[in-house]
Amino acid sequence: MELVIGTKTWSTWSLRPWLALKRTGAPFAETLVQLREIETSTAEILKHSPSGLVPVLKDGDLTIWDSLAICEYLAERFPGAKLWPADPADRALARAAAAEMHSGFGALRGECPMDLKLKTKADLSEATRANVRRLVELWSGLLARSGGPFLLGGWSIADAFFTPVATRFRSYGIETGDAAADAYVARLLATPEFLEWERDALAA
Repeated sequence: MELVIGTKTWSTWSLRPWLALKRTGAPFAETLVQLREIETSTAEILKHSPSGLVPVLKDGDLTIWDSLAICEYLAERFPGAKLWPADPADRALARAAAAEMHSGFGALRGECPMDLKLKTKADLSEATRANVRRLVELWSGLLARSGGPFLLGGWSIADAFFTPVATRFRSYGIETGDAAADAYVARLLATPEFLEWERDALAA
């Protein structure tokens, strides 16, 4: 397998399936495309991706170009990795949380893009503060239901989808005002898989 990703400092979409693929333990080739290079980035991505976007997973003749679709494929390809919860209700909630992240929180995305090398204190708009409140509500509710340590107990694709958010909270000094949410952010940023990604990003 080959996973084509964007610059590790910035590419939230690439981080999510990379974390999931790492969790499978399967060997894979990593192809890095440097983003924000106007003359070359798009052309390099189009060599791999029909959508012109990263990430892209290649497995034999199969090419998958969406982060959530890649994660779903990995969950089916490697059932032993338990990338979704075993319980049907927990699995539905995990999927709902991942889908909400996949399609929502536009204000936070736009105002606070992922930048692993950034440390600041942002003055957030009301739209972004509303996104933060929803995230805290979502996380706290699922953690209370499952007992943690991750959203549905064990680590899942849902947690992969919120790891880039955790980096934003750290980079922009966003305070949740909720002890459970703060602890969850810290756990996401302490997983071995994320720490490996971060080391690569900071070394670049």
